[in-house]
Amino acid sequence: MKKTLSLYTLILQNFIGTESVQKVKAGTLLFQEGDSVEAVYLVLSGSISLGRVHMKGKEFIMKIMNSEEILVEYDLFKSFPRYYFSAKTMTDCDILMIKREAFENYLSKDTAVMHSLASWLSTRYLKAQMKCQDLIMNGKKGGLYSILIRLCNSYGVSNDEGILIDLPLTHQELASLTFGTREVIQRMLKELRELDVISYDQMKFTVKNLKYLKKEVDCQSCPLEICGLN
Repeated sequence: MKKTLSLYTLILQNFIGTESVQKVKAGTLLFQEGDSVEAVYLVLSGSISLGRVHMKGKEFIMKIMNSEEILVEYDLFKSFPRYYFSAKTMTDCDILMIKREAFENYLSKDTAVMHSLASWLSTRYLKAQMKCQDLIMNGKKGGLYSILIRLCNSYGVSNDEGILIDLPLTHQELASLTFGTREVIQRMLKELRELDVISYDQMKFTVKNLKYLKKEVDCQSCPLEICGLN
């Protein structure tokens, strides 16, 4: 049976020869919430955070995109669309920027690509539902635990201590991911360190007891494509 290519691979193969790869430094704002949509972004390497800023000024991170991800953060095939979120690079990134019109024309003219798009969108929908479930059913503490589990799935590297989350994160960024305050997150992280569940060194977390986190949130061991930060 012929292997079905992912949406990312199909788009990359079609545009890699016509669009240039951009090298973007960490901390660069790619677009802001409300900006007119000019491009779709393929992340070749690095990490990008997507979020919103509350009217009181607090920043929330909705998800983190890493390599082999697509940023399509608007209503497809709508006239004069605008971005729903802001995107900022967390690390140095290589990004393939594709003009919106060219991207949408490619989707509309190829049935196989449309099928891949439908599958990709359904997976994104399930991810969003699972994140909402974690926050509603488990509260702030469970929300933090589920985010740590998702970070392990997306960025985890096994080592002698457990699972290193190979992505630099400040306590404030982790708070933004869990929609909490830095003070509350710091207190819960301190509890986890005292229980020897996690450690924190040079802005990187190591989860030493993943089973503990999963037990606390009644983890259903969803497939990795569902249980991630993207």
